[in-house]
Amino acid sequence: MDNVIPIILGMAAVTYIPRLLPFLMLTNKEIPKRVDIFLKCIPVAAIGALIVPGVFNATPDMPVAGIAGILFALLFGLWKGGIIIPVIGAVVVTYSVLFFGA
Repeated sequence: MDNVIPIILGMAAVTYIPRLLPFLMLTNKEIPKRVDIFLKCIPVAAIGALIVPGVFNATPDMPVAGIAGILFALLFGLWKGGIIIPVIGAVVVTYSVLFFGA
């Protein structure tokens, strides 16, 4: 239990350094257009890989609720953009389907 602080600091350094190095090394350099397009796709792919499996596991008794929530987030996100309103709306839609469907 005595080495908890060094472990936490070590974990912080291990996660912070890979984020800091590209920022410092690429500050004044121009990234090629193809690489920039590829890098812009990574967050979307990562969010999809993290969220989509959870949609089907979040409400196992009524998977329609999770699907309705993600459909709302997808459609509203494509229509208006942003992140806050689609996420909050997806939660409200999922909860509504669970509440009124049960």
